[in-house]
Amino acid sequence: MDRTCSPLEPAGLGGAVLAYMAALTSLGHALMSGIALSLDLEADFFATRYMADPTVLFRIFNYPPGPEVDAQGLPVWGVGEHTDYGVLTILKQDDAGGLQVKTRQDGQTRWVDAPPVENAFVCNIGDMLDRMTRGVYRSTPHRVLNLAGRDRLSLPFFFDPDWTAEVRAIDSPALKDAGADDHAERWDRQSVHRFQGTYGDYLLGKVGKVFPGLRAEVL
Repeated sequence: MDRTCSPLEPAGLGGAVLAYMAALTSLGHALMSGIALSLDLEADFFATRYMADPTVLFRIFNYPPGPEVDAQGLPVWGVGEHTDYGVLTILKQDDAGGLQVKTRQDGQTRWVDAPPVENAFVCNIGDMLDRMTRGVYRSTPHRVLNLAGRDRLSLPFFFDPDWTAEVRAIDSPALKDAGADDHAERWDRQSVHRFQGTYGDYLLGKVGKVFPGLRAEVL
């Protein structure tokens, strides 16, 4: 059997993924230019200081259908509440739905659906952009519950700082009224604003709690 034609190894998939990643890297830089301008910074502020060689990761996730609740009556999450670790996540999702985002309005916290929009991306803010902008751009708590009765495909592209970039709070007049530290409300109760170090330090610290042996393997 010619494995190059097998459904497990579609012909041309590798090249398509690399081209997609290159296109989304360009999109990520464009989005960060807009964010920089919104903060009264030069358009290339992030590109020159934090993301000249961005850490990028592309994943293809499949969420199988499942029951809404388990035997104890608890929700069966495809993925539970969390925030992404880096700067931006540019997400393409199919039409199955299931993505939910936590919002806070008038002192009340609630979860709202983020239904798919045809030919559009969802953009999640990550912890490092929260850290750099002193909470003006808050990292986005989100979760997934697949109730479509069929598989759900999710294609996140993580656009993050250089691995060795030291992530610091930005000094800008636009950030003088920055938000308060929200660690008490975060899903992990950890403060992104007290973090000191490189993006690689932050990422390995987070992932290492889930996969204790990974940090040793990487380093």
